[in-house]
Amino acid sequence: MGLFTSMNIAATGMSAERLRTDVISNNIANASTTRTQEGGVYRKETVVFEPVASKNPVWRSPFTPDSLDNGPGKGVRVREIVSDTTQGRMVYDPSHPDAIKSGPNKGYVEYPNVNIVNEMVDMISANRAYEANSTVIQGSKDMFASALDIGK
Repeated sequence: MGLFTSMNIAATGMSAERLRTDVISNNIANASTTRTQEGGVYRKETVVFEPVASKNPVWRSPFTPDSLDNGPGKGVRVREIVSDTTQGRMVYDPSHPDAIKSGPNKGYVEYPNVNIVNEMVDMISANRAYEANSTVIQGSKDMFASALDIGK
């Protein structure tokens, strides 16, 4: 395990959480968007993470579970950003320009499937994860400084 491995792993987490925060911010900003450039109502987006596994581990802890065949991970990355296809809330407003013109839902407007409360909870979670990774980097820096002090 290299000297800066812990910092590299935490940096991947910080990068992924920053993108997650950006996507959540976009969801909140578009919570009332009934018409997008692609056409139709805005759909909530979610970030999907996946681990970055080490293909050739150079170090393996005796406490690492056997189920981790590739050894310790090397961080996390964003696999994809997916759109939630569930239907948003329907509000009766026949004067709205995006109101449905015919059919059983005539006069209703579909709003995005974004729940502001859930988005704020996700935002807090992403910020706390970012802070945790930042603390790991700061801890690594302190540990390196202490090691240098020992060598004096």
